[in-house]
Amino acid sequence: MKSTKVTAVLAHGAWADESSWSKVLRELHAKSIKAVTLSLPMSSFDGDVGALEELLATLDGPAILVAHAYAGAVIAATQSPKVKALVYIAGLAPDEGETVAEVFNRFGHDDKAPVLAPSSDGRIWLPQEAFATAFAQHATAQEQQALAAAQRPISPECITVPVGEPLWKRVPAWYLIAQHDHMIPEKTQRFMAERMHAHTRAYPVDHLPSVTAPSLVADIVVDALHGITA
Repeated sequence: MKSTKVTAVLAHGAWADESSWSKVLRELHAKSIKAVTLSLPMSSFDGDVGALEELLATLDGPAILVAHAYAGAVIAATQSPKVKALVYIAGLAPDEGETVAEVFNRFGHDDKAPVLAPSSDGRIWLPQEAFATAFAQHATAQEQQALAAAQRPISPECITVPVGEPLWKRVPAWYLIAQHDHMIPEKTQRFMAERMHAHTRAYPVDHLPSVTAPSLVADIVVDALHGITA
């Protein structure tokens, strides 16, 4: 299997969209790596898994799934034999019977973490000021404003459903730990990475390194590609 025939599927998390992967896409394409982005509706967990399955059905060959934050739970829910590896970028990885919310809150949060609750429309939005203080504090002010304007809210139905047996129990996983993350604490990330027996890298980056440290994200994707094609 040649790495150029493997497609990297990049899935965004809550309060982001496909544009959050644009820098990583450019780096992967510059390395002649096939990569596409996945748009998650985030209205229900099953709906998001369905969106992933639909995209996987369009791919001719194998894939590695790359997820940020909430999308980590989504990529582990597929049973597609096309998936050869999982890559978590500060990703959430609930085990069988756990919910996303449970693992997200496992060790508590620091004082920079925003207060999250459903708004009047029933969805959970990230407060605009949190993009600069907790979500992407290493980004430029212009990038923070763009992220806030493009944010995609998440439904509580996405994070309160117990998941099934995760795919990371059957395929290899890689994990980028964001040490300056104020959304998902480093301790929580390390717990999940260790539980998955993931190949782990840790960096002093914020919650959204796809925007603020894209080369590091691209590097771990390349590591995963090499890991399954060696």
